[in-house]
Amino acid sequence: MIRLENLSKTFILKGQRKTVADNINVIFPTGVSVALLGRNGAGKSTLLSMISGTQNPDEGRITSTGTISWPVGFSGSFHRELTGAQNVRFIARVYGVDTAGLVAFVEDFAELDKHFYLPVRTYSAGMKSRLSFGVSMGIRFDTYLVDEVTSVGDASFRRKSSITFNARMQNSGAIVVTHAMDMVRQMCTAGAVLEKGRLDYYDDLEAAIAQHEGNSDTAP
Repeated sequence: MIRLENLSKTFILKGQRKTVADNINVIFPTGVSVALLGRNGAGKSTLLSMISGTQNPDEGRITSTGTISWPVGFSGSFHRELTGAQNVRFIARVYGVDTAGLVAFVEDFAELDKHFYLPVRTYSAGMKSRLSFGVSMGIRFDTYLVDEVTSVGDASFRRKSSITFNARMQNSGAIVVTHAMDMVRQMCTAGAVLEKGRLDYYDDLEAAIAQHEGNSDTAP
């Protein structure tokens, strides 16, 4: 379970006030895959970052009864001068998982070929996302945070990503950000809609999608 209590977050962008969270109180249940929906710029990635602990709210708090992944696809924590393999070994030690097993899983999953043994600074954005997704799927978390990463790669890689993700969801939950409604329906069973700092949770995924699409049809 992840609980957002009186959560508030505001930015000042180009002299204008941008509210991402306005006193949000929501519970994400244990073991449920939730689609986090919202218009471009609503603040979905920022909300994921606060849940993961990489950004702090202005007010309120986030508590959890289980382990939470970093935002899957986020590659900012990789050391640019280390190879993909070396980064994976470092992360394995940090999380206390089998190093050789994680390296073997990620090398096979990410499909980076020789680049897996080259410095991360040589990677494209897509390659870093593949590496990050592979590391995330190779470590067991109670809740996975997923931000558009399953759109990376060709159809074969996206299909493999979905299969692996769905396998993890047999024993875990997730909060998923994606603009592809077909992907939402494949990956999620519930939804939450972020709109103008307000977050509404729906046990019924189709109700969440309908609310999101209705918001998208209205003027900002």
